[in-house]
Amino acid sequence: MKLMVVGGGGREHAIIRKLRENSAVAEIYALPGNGGIARDARCVPIAADDIAGIAAFAVENGIDYCVVAPDDPLVLGAVDCLESKGIPCFGPNKDAAIIEGSKVFSKNLMKKYGIPTAAYEVFDDAGEALTYLKDAPMPAVIKADGLALGKGVIIAQDLAEAEDAVKTIMQDRKFGKSGERIVIEEYLTGPEVSVLSFTDGKTIIPMISSMDHKRAGDGDTGLNTGGMGTVAPNPYYTKEIAAECMETIFLPTIRAMNAEGRTFKGCLYFGLMLTENGPKVIEYNCRFGDPETQVVLPLLESDLLSIMMACTEGTLEKCDVRFSDKYAACVIMASEGYPAKYEKGYEITVPQQLWDNVFSAGTALKDGKLVTNGGRVLGVCAVSDTLSEALKDAYEKVSAISFQNAYYRHDIGRKALQAEGK
Repeated sequence: MKLMVVGGGGREHAIIRKLRENSAVAEIYALPGNGGIARDARCVPIAADDIAGIAAFAVENGIDYCVVAPDDPLVLGAVDCLESKGIPCFGPNKDAAIIEGSKVFSKNLMKKYGIPTAAYEVFDDAGEALTYLKDAPMPAVIKADGLALGKGVIIAQDLAEAEDAVKTIMQDRKFGKSGERIVIEEYLTGPEVSVLSFTDGKTIIPMISSMDHKRAGDGDTGLNTGGMGTVAPNPYYTKEIAAECMETIFLPTIRAMNAEGRTFKGCLYFGLMLTENGPKVIEYNCRFGDPETQVVLPLLESDLLSIMMACTEGTLEKCDVRFSDKYAACVIMASEGYPAKYEKGYEITVPQQLWDNVFSAGTALKDGKLVTNGGRVLGVCAVSDTLSEALKDAYEKVSAISFQNAYYRHDIGRKALQAEGK
C-alpha cells in the first residue's frame, strides 16, 4: 500500500513510525514532513493546509490511504476533498471537525446534550465581554472561538488580566479571525487528563490516558505552549473514572454528533479535568494530540493501520485494539525562547542508537545536516516497566542529544510520580 500522512510535526512522525510496522505498507509520503521524518518517509514540500495540492498529489501518485493529522486541514475539509477523489482517509470530515474548529459549537453541543463542562458565556462584541467580566468570578478562562495553534486559551487570574485577554483576542486580533468570537468560561480545578480515542461514529475505543505539561517552565511556570512533555498512562485516571467518562462524556459526545448530522470518524481527543464534582470536558480536539501521540502510540500493541481503516469503514467494533501495560515518557527539546521569540538553523546531533526514541518536530535538512526549524524541535521518548524508569531513561537520552540554544523542562512527570506516591 501507498500511504500519505498530512502534517509535519512530532505527532506525524509518531504516526508514520507506527504505520511502518504493517508489512503491507510499501511507501509513506509525508506532506510536508520535516528533516527528521525524512528518515522514515518520503517528504513532499506541499503545505498541510494546501488542500488542492494535497488532493492533486494523492491522485497523481495513486495513494491508497491517507491520514490527515493536523487540525487546520481537517477543519478546512481535507478529508471531504480527498474522499471526493476516491481516496479513503482517517480523520473527520469538515462538518465533524467543527468540534475543534469552533469552541462555541463544542460548548453549545455539550450544553444541549448534557455533557459535563465548565459554565460559560459567548461574546462577539468586545464591549459586552468587558462589561460581563466586571462581575465575573476570577480566575476566568478566555478562549478564542477558532483554531489558534493551541495558544488561544488564556487563564486570567484577575480582572486586569481578563480584560487584557479580551482586548488581545478580539481587538488586537492576535489570532486573526479565530478571535471574532470568544468563550468566557468558569475556572475549574483538579488534575488534567488527555484521552485520545478511536471512533467510527458508532463504536468508541479510548486509548491509554496521558498527562501533558503545557507551561514552558519548570513548576508549571511561564507561557502556555503546545506541550513540553507527556507521560502515559495518567495515574489520576482510574478504571472507575474511565467507566464514568465513557457513560457521561465519551458515548454521549458520539451520540450528540450523530444527532446533529455530524458523524465523527477518526481520532477524537478529550481534554478532561477531574473536578470535585466529577470529570468535565475542558476541550475537544478533532485529531491526535501533540505530544500525547508520542507516548500513546508506542504503547499500542495492535496494528495502527488496521484500526484506522476500521474507523474509516465503520467496522471498529470488530477490531483488535490492545495497549501495553508499560509506561511511556516524552520530553520535548525546544528552542530557547519558545513559545515567544527564538532562533533556528542550528545543527542537531543525535547519536545513531537513539533515533528510534526520537520524534522529529521542528527540524529541517540543510546541506545534508539536520537543523532546528521551529519552537518544539524533538520529542525524546522512552518506554519502561515503571514511570520512574521511563522518565529516567528519557532524560538520559536528552542529555546525549545536543543543539545550540536547546531548552527543556526538568520536571516532566513529577506530578504523576507524586500521584503514584513516589
